[in-house]
Amino acid sequence: MKKLKFLHSLKFRLFLLMVLFGVLPNIALRTGILASYGNKAVSNQSIDISGQAKMLGNQVVTYDYIKDTSIEVINAQMEMLSNIYDGRIMIINSSFQIVKDTYGLDTGKTIISEEVVKCFQGEEITKYDSSNRYIELALPLKKADSDNNQGVMLISVSTDSIMLNYDYLKDNAMIIELACLAVIVGVALFWSGRLVRPFGKLTKYLEEVQTEDEEQLMISDYTETEAISNAFNEMRGRMRVIDDSRQEFVSNVSHELKTPLTSMKVLADSLLSQGDVPVELYKEFMGDIAEEIERENKIINDLLSLVKMDKAAGDLNVSIVNINELLEMLMKRLRPIAEKQNIELVLESFRPVSAEVDEVKLSLALNNLVENAIKYNKPEGWVHVSLNADHKYFFVRVEDSGVGIPEESLEHIYERFYRVDKSHSKDIGGTGLGLAITRNAVLMHRGAIKAHSKEGEGTIFTVRIPLMYIV
Repeated sequence: MKKLKFLHSLKFRLFLLMVLFGVLPNIALRTGILASYGNKAVSNQSIDISGQAKMLGNQVVTYDYIKDTSIEVINAQMEMLSNIYDGRIMIINSSFQIVKDTYGLDTGKTIISEEVVKCFQGEEITKYDSSNRYIELALPLKKADSDNNQGVMLISVSTDSIMLNYDYLKDNAMIIELACLAVIVGVALFWSGRLVRPFGKLTKYLEEVQTEDEEQLMISDYTETEAISNAFNEMRGRMRVIDDSRQEFVSNVSHELKTPLTSMKVLADSLLSQGDVPVELYKEFMGDIAEEIERENKIINDLLSLVKMDKAAGDLNVSIVNINELLEMLMKRLRPIAEKQNIELVLESFRPVSAEVDEVKLSLALNNLVENAIKYNKPEGWVHVSLNADHKYFFVRVEDSGVGIPEESLEHIYERFYRVDKSHSKDIGGTGLGLAITRNAVLMHRGAIKAHSKEGEGTIFTVRIPLMYIV
């Protein structure tokens, strides 16, 4: 398993790549040089033999050797040429009869071959037989001023000497190639290890990261490792923020749930510690306990709403809903709360709007916005809710004349349990979860929510949601 893991490693792949890039050019170079040498050597030898054969052919024609093969001068030259090139020379007359064979094997025999026939037609034939390792030349024997062939000179020359040199070069090239391969493997091992070393440092650092006080990761050997380092540092920063947020959330949940319980325990202990409790005091304490129970219930319900939205963001019960009627129903439900605080509550619809939404979740989101506008308002204030739409979205705008939100708090208002004014929020019974629920519900509808506020002057929330639900 470990061996298989190494084969999938970057180090092995870099090593293999370097070896291939080092060895393949050597193989190509060796093959090319040897092929070039072989072709060039055969070509040069063919040219040399052709030149010698033409001179000899001229003498054969001049001395009319075909009719008298006993001329010593010609015989001596033919023997010398045969010995030098380790070849065989045959002189063929016009009757296709071999009149001279330097090997003395086929003298007097008749030979008819394609090369001989073509040669009698005036062609010069040069052919290399690589399988049998010989060069064959066929030259017509004729006078310079005549077109009549007196005969043909057929020469076969062995290329064994060329092949011996070829094999010698091949062996030496193989030795050099093996030596180069050893060097290449060594260099590849060194550099593949060197190149992946920064990744090893990166892995070691990540394995050793245990505390938040660790120094930031920065391995700048390569652009890629620097980018990974920066990405890791950013991710680690986000994880710290998330962890801090989680701890703060758990702390806030514990505190929010514990506060009503503590109040109820104090009230219950106070009743139990008194012997004869007056009915009026008993009713007052029980009323306070009921309020604390209601507060606890609201916090739990809000938490459950958040958990449901986080757990099943795509679980929407979408249907076509009349948004005008939905807002009128919300306004009717919240109007008693507004009247209790002398808040003027106004709904303005610019056009009829129907959209594909989850009625329950959207109602919860819009209800939180309007209810907050009422609760965090000034005495004798106002809340203005408007509905408009274009061809793609509908827009709900909730504007109030309330206390406003400080500029530095605007970016935090959607965080769970975040309160701009904690003391004021406690007085009016806020849980700090309303805007978090609203934002989640809007995002589930693929919408957007924006807030604009000036401290002491009021706040405007604008919600934009597609008319058709986008899956």
